[in-house]
Amino acid sequence: MLNIKVFTFNPFQENTYLIYDLKGIALIIDPGCSNRQEEMELIHFIETNHLKIEAILNTHAHLDHIFGNQFMKSQYNVPIYLHKDDELILKNAGIAAKLYGINGYKPSPNVDIYLNHNDEITFGDIKFKVLHTPGHAPGHVVFYNKDEKFVINGDVLFRGSYGRTDLPGGKPMDLFKSITEVMFALPEDTIVHCGHGSTTTIGNEINSNPILYM
Repeated sequence: MLNIKVFTFNPFQENTYLIYDLKGIALIIDPGCSNRQEEMELIHFIETNHLKIEAILNTHAHLDHIFGNQFMKSQYNVPIYLHKDDELILKNAGIAAKLYGINGYKPSPNVDIYLNHNDEITFGDIKFKVLHTPGHAPGHVVFYNKDEKFVINGDVLFRGSYGRTDLPGGKPMDLFKSITEVMFALPEDTIVHCGHGSTTTIGNEINSNPILYM
């Protein structure tokens, strides 16, 4: 059985996920910690629970999801995973920080390992299938665990909503296809852990999500 710990960080109220198994093997997904207090909150939990961080996974490279890449890399010296189609967004995150008036952004290190659609990645008892879900960002991916019936979904689906497409690289029809053809193909009892806000299920969104009326 896997444990999922969520932290809500930075001015955008982004959900950072820490996934760990019973042996203490752990992954950090979308580290959004943007100041010393948030960094220490994350480190305190990791150290208190004696976790061993194995990798940093990014669903996509928008600023709010990568604030903590540099810090986590410096702390644990583990590889950063990202889809290649989001690499330009990663490199331009400093420009985005200036546009939002955010000072002190620490540029993310380079990507170590590129993610691809249908990749299967395993760390200890943690197993994910990678699904490419562009639209909110060109290289957006989600991490699906079939055995435990959940998906770490980033900014594709939200409870009763969906990711915006007006940022650079966003495409409404790509998002529509990602949701209706990829996300909605998952079992309806799959729990959806979102990049912002609360969880939902695939079944709930199949029956009510406004993307269906786009």
